[in-house]
Amino acid sequence: MSLPTRALGPLSVSALGLGCMGMSFAYGSADPGEATATLHRAIDLGVTFLDTADMYGGGANEELLATVLADRRDEVTLATKFGILTGDDGYPSGVDGSPAYARRACDASLRRLGVDHIDLYYLHRPDPEVPIEETVGAMAELVAAGKVRHIGLSESSAETIRRAAAVHPIAAVQSEWSVFSRDIERAVLPACRELGIGLVPYSPLGRGLLTGTLPTEFADDDFRRSLPRFQRENLERNLATVEAVREIAAAHGGTPGQVALAWLLAQGDDVAPIPGTKRVRYLEENVGALDVALTPADLTRLDALEPAGDRYPDMAWVERDTPDAALR
Repeated sequence: MSLPTRALGPLSVSALGLGCMGMSFAYGSADPGEATATLHRAIDLGVTFLDTADMYGGGANEELLATVLADRRDEVTLATKFGILTGDDGYPSGVDGSPAYARRACDASLRRLGVDHIDLYYLHRPDPEVPIEETVGAMAELVAAGKVRHIGLSESSAETIRRAAAVHPIAAVQSEWSVFSRDIERAVLPACRELGIGLVPYSPLGRGLLTGTLPTEFADDDFRRSLPRFQRENLERNLATVEAVREIAAAHGGTPGQVALAWLLAQGDDVAPIPGTKRVRYLEENVGALDVALTPADLTRLDALEPAGDRYPDMAWVERDTPDAALR
């Protein structure tokens, strides 16, 4: 099967991708067998834009993808990320955007993935100690060496994006974007469209909030416990807000998650969401979003929804700039 495509700068990808983080990290225990089945089913369905990162499970997620890529590399547009350092618990402890680290991280990802090139290589977070020009310059060298095809940024400010694009073309910017996470629309989205950069929304289902199927209790190792939107009072308000999504879904004979994805897909042909799942049934449900045609009234109603609580405890984690290279 094949799906409609979306343009991330010069890179063409399936309109829906697959975020692979939860298969190895952050959302409870891993099930490699089910994850592998989900990856194969995704490719069979035409969901060929696969997204991972070196920090997910300390490299375990890239190694998981390697088992599928061994036989299906030519069918996949492969994206991975570098730059976030982790502590003993596997969670972020800092960032490193130095040129030397970029080179080491890329080589390590290529080994774990078992491939000779990465289609889209992201800086996972800008390093507040390293000018973006230096990091992107090193990433451009990886392109020249044939190890990387295209460069991306994740959670970068509009100013950082503009400075990065002045060094080397940026194919895509990845950021949390959903009915419940709209902050990138203020400055990041206009900057990307000005520069011809595609958007890759992660957590397009609000980390499960917009599916209407959250567990009643999160596992001890589920990192949503630390997020403001999932604290008790905020969570209750957010679940009540999701009722509007449920009503729209019922009118279309779909699910709340499909409506949330259809809203993003309606934002432009330069938008390719990467809903994450580790189960085949949710993957198949997500693909069904491509058949949901929201009305102008639906879109207006969804646009008006406002969640309770920020998406991260410290929004500086996703809004900071890097130093000015000229002042170094």
